[in-house]
Amino acid sequence: MISRTFFNIVRFNRYKVSNRLPIIPPTSLFRQERRLKSDLYEPDYLISMQPDEPVYDCLNLQIKGYDFVLLESCQKELHRYAEIMGIQVEECWATPAQQIKVQRFKPGSTAVESEYQLNIYERNVQVVDVPAWALGTLLRVSRALLPEGCTLNVHEHTAEHEEIRYVPDNELIELKQQLDDMGGSRSEKKKKK
Repeated sequence: MISRTFFNIVRFNRYKVSNRLPIIPPTSLFRQERRLKSDLYEPDYLISMQPDEPVYDCLNLQIKGYDFVLLESCQKELHRYAEIMGIQVEECWATPAQQIKVQRFKPGSTAVESEYQLNIYERNVQVVDVPAWALGTLLRVSRALLPEGCTLNVHEHTAEHEEIRYVPDNELIELKQQLDDMGGSRSEKKKKK
């Protein structure tokens, strides 16, 4: 407040006495007003002694549920919030639906009363280089966004998660089996000789 008053006086008197007082730019006055803790002098050896911040390399946020539309919108919101927080999202993907057969029995017997076919859908959001302080906030946000009936799992990315993503080509597998039954390919026959 004092610096603003001083600045107004200098600006007012600038026209009257331009040769006597130097004109002080307003940014330097305001900078002196707001002194931050990081502005203090810290020796290099103290900065180098600070512990490194732990960082998670590659994490998968896996959402599972029975309604694909809800999972799709939840995955979209998770992706958006992660980017707002400054967390790098590597990629997002869906895995093929798992089909489960559920049977309901009549009370006190083994006779089936009704039978249901349920599809469990899965969406994944892969985040990389997540600081430890940001992971807790991201998990709280993702739990708050999670719709009813959905589950959230967080785990490190492995090769198994990469293989599950792709639907196997049954025709190609069958053709390879037929080729092996007939004696293999020509390049394999030349290698054997």
